[in-house]
Amino acid sequence: MEERLRLDKWLWAARFYKTRSLAVDEIAKGRVLVNGQPAKPAREVGPGDLVTVRKGDPPIEVMVKGVSRVRGPAPVAAQLYEETPESSRRREHAAEMRRLAPEPALDYFDGRPTKRDRRILAALRGK
Repeated sequence: MEERLRLDKWLWAARFYKTRSLAVDEIAKGRVLVNGQPAKPAREVGPGDLVTVRKGDPPIEVMVKGVSRVRGPAPVAAQLYEETPESSRRREHAAEMRRLAPEPALDYFDGRPTKRDRRILAALRGK
């Protein structure tokens, strides 16, 4: 018989969420899909199921490889799933886009203008 486990427990054991209650909240908000369908926390998942987790942009799609009733170390948790190639490509592309288009606010090395800076700017503008 194929072993299955509640979705919220699996997400917790696979280290997608720090607590089961956080996993339940995210599932209730519709941010977790199983095989493309919205799911409830009690939905059972097993090997072969496709789970989509929208924690960031883009969403992470993983194929369930195994279940565990305990939350173990991260290397063990990573063996419970395998990210789909399309999902990893989308995440790499998004990371590259973030790298090429950095946050505009990071260009301001000196922070806000000082009073002296504002006086100089006002003089340049002719005020």
